[in-house]
Amino acid sequence: MGFDVMRELQSRGLEAVGVDHQTMDITDADCVDRVIRENAPDAVIHCAAYTAVDAAEDDEEQCRKVNADGTRYIAEVCKALDIKLIYISTDYVFGGQGERPWEPDDDRDPQNVYGRTKYEGELAVQNLLEKYFILRVTWTFGVNGKNFVKTMLRLAENHDTLRVVDDQIGSPTYTRDLAKLLADMVQTDRYGIYHATNEGVCSWCEFARAIFKEAGLGDKVKVLPVSTEEYGAKAARPHNSRMSNDKLVENGFAKLPSWQDALARYLEELKELKN
Repeated sequence: MGFDVMRELQSRGLEAVGVDHQTMDITDADCVDRVIRENAPDAVIHCAAYTAVDAAEDDEEQCRKVNADGTRYIAEVCKALDIKLIYISTDYVFGGQGERPWEPDDDRDPQNVYGRTKYEGELAVQNLLEKYFILRVTWTFGVNGKNFVKTMLRLAENHDTLRVVDDQIGSPTYTRDLAKLLADMVQTDRYGIYHATNEGVCSWCEFARAIFKEAGLGDKVKVLPVSTEEYGAKAARPHNSRMSNDKLVENGFAKLPSWQDALARYLEELKELKN
């Protein structure tokens, strides 16, 4: 996401400074303070996170250092310098049950280590700052880093049948679309908690089938539906990741395009990068 945010800000002629783990280790409070003060930004868009959901169950200390402590360090500097902060969070802060879309102000009840540490990050932002955006996103994919789309395409190279979970429902979300929203948002003072996903919902199984169909592999790879229990992941997963994006429109922001449209554009971007 950080890559797409930088690309979007620069395309608009906005001065942006991107930092990676080597430049600013967010688990080091002194480093965070020094780097942000040296650059003296008008805003910070905080995309860094520990996102290895299953690994977090055995590595809670490190996960908390990044998602909770690191976020608090960033918020403390933003408070000291009176600058706005956008914190990228997740649907995993919710309990994950039911069928109705989660609203930004719904009660939070995370069910695994990753979710709890992201919730703690949200609390740090809310308790320390007034000038903040918390943007919860789901099922993200983009050109950099690992994601479900890349994994499916890689597995399709050596498998003609794949087992994919069909009882978790959410919205695949293209980081390039999110980056446009973030660039719009950061130039406003319409602070608060928002949800932002591409429009429409599906299961992981339905998403996998759509990936193969869009990539021209629909006849070559068979996707078999399995339950979350049958799949057997280490960390608890939300069955309901539906998110209400209505608050975006209520505050003057545009909703993101459909996830099907986003997937088509993403696969085209991947194809262009290969050529």
